[in-house]
Amino acid sequence: MSAPLRIAVTGAAGSLATDVLPGLLELGHELVCIDLRLPAEPLSGCTWVRAEVTDRDQLAAAMAGCDAVVHLAGIPLEYDWAALLTANVDGTQAVLETARRLGIGKAVLASSIHAAGFVPVPPAGAMVPDDVPVRPNTFYGVTKAAVEALGSLYADRYGLDVVCLRIASRTDRPRDSRMLSTWLSPADAVRLLAASLAPGTTGFRIVWGVSANTRGYLSPAGGRAIGFQPQDDAEPYAADVLAAPGADEEWNRSSIGGVFSSPAPPTFTPPSAPVDGGR
Repeated sequence: MSAPLRIAVTGAAGSLATDVLPGLLELGHELVCIDLRLPAEPLSGCTWVRAEVTDRDQLAAAMAGCDAVVHLAGIPLEYDWAALLTANVDGTQAVLETARRLGIGKAVLASSIHAAGFVPVPPAGAMVPDDVPVRPNTFYGVTKAAVEALGSLYADRYGLDVVCLRIASRTDRPRDSRMLSTWLSPADAVRLLAASLAPGTTGFRIVWGVSANTRGYLSPAGGRAIGFQPQDDAEPYAADVLAAPGADEEWNRSSIGGVFSSPAPPTFTPPSAPVDGGR
């Protein structure tokens, strides 16, 4: 196992972070959990810091002394453009610039399948490459494409090691036919982050965040290259999912972004709890 790291995690009170923080702690990492709104019952064993990802002074104070940053903060669905731009693009640039100034050499960024959501579902047996060119299906997807572009810039210009995770469908279980191909289990999300943080994962990479699904069409090549070995499969849920087809089957068959590629994609409703990126 790799040596434990001190890791800054933004969006640490969001749902994706809630899935992965316990696993990162079990691997021995020291976690600095950053969020604008802290959970009612913060996970013990972590250092919790209230901070806004666009506030560079707050970020610098929180991230000082860290070896890596896992950036999960952001608005996770379609929403008002100005808010998306501030939270997802300006926030990512602030995190990367703070990492650069502090000498933090590794950043893991939550991108999304929706950065390439209009890519067609491939024929049976074919795979969509990890780095397929962006074809965002929402303004949210546009911001995730910008997240990847920022990661590329900071890797090439400043020498940061950056992994952009094109997270597909990270849920507790598959909810529709598309997720039989795109599901990322919570346990595999931990494995994905662990591989992304490993010392041998260097340079700039785009990697699909997806489990080892029997019906999968998102290439496992990028994950294999960094040592990601997913262990879960959506197939045990297939009978239940297919027994109750939803209204979005046409979109699920045509586009890897599913209903998010439709004229009326699901939209974000600001919750009382924090939000996190990647979906």
